[in-house]
Amino acid sequence: MRRRTDDPDVLRERMVAEQIEARGVRDPRVAAAMREVPRHRFVPEEMVHAAYDDSALPIGGGQTISQPYMVALMTEALRLDAGKRLLEVGTGSGYQAAVASRICREVWTIERVAALAGTARSILAELGIDNVHVVVGDGSRGLPDQAPFDAIVVTAAAERVPPALFEQLADNGRLVVPVGSVHGIQTLYVYERHGDEIERTASVGCRFVPLIEDGPGEDDG
Repeated sequence: MRRRTDDPDVLRERMVAEQIEARGVRDPRVAAAMREVPRHRFVPEEMVHAAYDDSALPIGGGQTISQPYMVALMTEALRLDAGKRLLEVGTGSGYQAAVASRICREVWTIERVAALAGTARSILAELGIDNVHVVVGDGSRGLPDQAPFDAIVVTAAAERVPPALFEQLADNGRLVVPVGSVHGIQTLYVYERHGDEIERTASVGCRFVPLIEDGPGEDDG
């Protein structure tokens, strides 16, 4: 019989083994990053007891911290390495950015809700994570002044992918984004740029909070 524990290190190791590796995430860099980053630091105090559960959790402002498996799956799909720069659309708690920062050179992350951005910035600083830059703004516009990016991840559901994100994706870069109706199940897609061509691959069904943008996006089909 498994003994109950409140030790976050034990719970985090169990999370990686049972929720991530056992489900097919194979990149050892992703597993190592998720063993390193303390997920319990990125959830509200009243949710700390559930920080390593197999579920998304509310973080305020109608937003959530994604299910650990989904964070791992999306991070693996980005194919990050130590030389790459990542753009994240939707900072939320800052957890996805923190995980990615342990693998790639630099992360730029955009959050509409200033309070969430401020909290994420503070937690990242407390943890000594200094290669993540948090920006308050409309993530659907990307960050043209910092483009191009080797990888882009969107942590909110888009009915259509904003064209600015394709424009800011480097050659051979990867864009990972949930696409579909915000009122139902979406599909996680991986887009890869090869010159002027964009290849699209479907991954898994998922459910994310909606991406809010100021203008129309580009049809993902």
